[in-house]
Parts: sequence; C-alpha cells; structure tokens
Amino acid sequence: MTTRDSGCTNVSIPICENKRNASGSVSVGFPITMMVTGVVGNSLALILVYISYRKKENRRKKSFLLFIGSLALTDLFGQLLTSPIVISVYLADLKWCTIDTSGNLCAYFGVCMTTFGLCALFLASAMAIERAMAITNPHWYSNHMKTSITKQTLAAIWCFGFLFALLPIAGIGEYTNQWPGTWCFIRTGKSEAHGNVFFAITFAVLGIFSLLVTLSCNVMTIRGLIIRCKTKTGASQSSKQWERLTTETVIQLLGIMCVLIICWSPLLVLLLRMIYNQVSSQECNSTYAKPGTSQSKVLNLDCDFFLTAIRLASLNQILDPWVYLLFREILLRKFCIMANAVSNCSVEDRKETQTALDALNKQNQDGNNVCKSPSN
Repeated sequence: MTTRDSGCTNVSIPICENKRNASGSVSVGFPITMMVTGVVGNSLALILVYISYRKKENRRKKSFLLFIGSLALTDLFGQLLTSPIVISVYLADLKWCTIDTSGNLCAYFGVCMTTFGLCALFLASAMAIERAMAITNPHWYSNHMKTSITKQTLAAIWCFGFLFALLPIAGIGEYTNQWPGTWCFIRTGKSEAHGNVFFAITFAVLGIFSLLVTLSCNVMTIRGLIIRCKTKTGASQSSKQWERLTTETVIQLLGIMCVLIICWSPLLVLLLRMIYNQVSSQECNSTYAKPGTSQSKVLNLDCDFFLTAIRLASLNQILDPWVYLLFREILLRKFCIMANAVSNCSVEDRKETQTALDALNKQNQDGNNVCKSPSN
C-alpha cells in the first residue's frame, strides 16, 4: 500500500485504493449499530446520573456520580465525534482520501481516539481509587474528600488526555490511516516522525498501567469491605445503610473493571507486540492484495484480530453506561432479596422475603410518583 504525508502534521494518509473486498469483517453495519447504541446508552446514563445527583446528599455518592457522569459524557462525545467519519468512509467505498485530501481529518480522528481512550481508562482508575479510599479509610475520606477535589481531578484527566493526544501535532509521534482504511490511530511501524516509538509505547503503557491500578484498587475495596463487614456485626440502621451503599458501589466498579479489561486488553497488548515487531496495520492492505500464500493467511488472521481489537475498544464506550444502568441501587436490592429467597428454605424466611418484596414495591411506586410529579 502506498501512502503520502500531509503537509502540516505528522499524519500519513493512503493513496486511494478500493478495499471493499478486503475482508468479510468489514461492514458498515458495525459503526452504525455502535453509534446508535452508544448514544442512547450514554444519554440514558447521563439522565439517571443527573436525577440521582440532585437527590443525593451524601458526599461519597455525589463524588461517585460525578465520575460516572463524566465517564458517560466522555464516551458520548467519543461516539459523536468519530462514528460519523467512519460511516462516511464506508459510504465512500472505503476510500479515506475521498473525504480527507489534506490529512487533517486523520489527525483529528487520531486525537479523538487517543484522548477519549485514555480519559475513559483514567476515569475508571480514578473511580477505583476514590472508592478504595472511601472504604479502607472512611474517616479521612469524610474529612478531606470534597466534590471540588473530584471536579479538579476530572479536569486534570481531560486536560492530560487531550494534551498527550496533541503530541503528534507538535511533531512527536504520528497518526496514520489504519486497516481497512476507515479510521486513524497511532503508527506502530517504521516512521520518520520524531519520537513515534516513544509516543506509541507511552500510550500502551499508560493504558495497561491504568487497568492494573483499577484492578488493584478494586481488590483493596473488596478486602476492605470484607474486613468492615466482619467488624460491623451490629444490626443498626447506619450499619445496614453502609453495607448497602458499599455493596452497590463495589459491584458497579467490578462491572466497569471487567468491561475495561475485556475491551482494552487485546488492543493494548497487540499495540505493544506490533511496536516490538515494527509492524503496522497498513501492511494488511498489501497482504490482502496477494492472496494464496502462507504468509498472507497468517497476516490475514492478525489483521482480522487487529480490527476486532479496535472494535472491542470502541465497544467499551457502549458498555460503560449499561454497567451503571444494570447495577442501579434498586436492581441490587431486588437481586439481594431474590438471592435470599432462593437460599432460604423455611416458610418463615419466605414470608419475610415476601414482606420485603412488598415493601420494596411500595418504595418503587412512591419513587415513581415523585419522579412523575415535576412533569405534572
């Protein structure tokens, strides 16, 4: 595949080639479906966070809601700013140069991918750290942690992610059009740009480090929760409220952690491997142009895996809000009650479970009436 350099930035864009028959993995249905589901899911998450934030008086909960809302906002903008470009390239018969003759759009796309990717990873780590502090050292957290600190942390994460993504624009690193020609990202192969290897490795290392921080902090949170539950054996109202709140938070964080690891690990590990081997996804196009060789079959598999890896990373923007939606407080209560109903076999326990369910249904009806009253 031949490429040409854009005049103003470290960006390589391909000379127009028709790659419609490159692979069965290429389909416009993927970006359209992911854009629609991503916008809907993140919009619903933002609405729920806004409603919950106005009702909550607990600073712990408000800080966590700020992080959740910021994550949904980041994912929403990531979808809105990149998906229309991908769809346009598909409609242009996979010819990126048809819609980007200067290479500026490729640089813009690379900046968006890097910014929103790093910010999502950092936000998940920040949430894990915040909850670990709240559970392992609640007294210090209550006295020192304020919503203003949370807002400053969010601003720092967004600024760092954006400034780091601008490094190729400043001459450090390079963005290039990636196979199958529908998106742009960090170049992993040989490049004449200064600091390209440093920029690519730094992105991958920052992503992996963020995943490790998220995992470690959630393990600390679970450990702290178990220790706290063992020491808090009383049946007071505050003890039950604390257990419910921490359980809800831990499950939410574990869900986000699992989504991040599944979605980002393949891409980050593959990036490090491609940097080490000095291989770029641009070679996939020349490989597909020479079918029938054993080398072609091996590289075809790697190219398909690379496309799957980036789709998994994009899928993270869709799954994040649904993690919050699925593990809302009311669903957790119902889950715990149903679990008790299954585990308890005595008739008296069943009566207690039914009573709890009736009380919960009454609370749901009261909550629905409260939510409907403003619109009336």
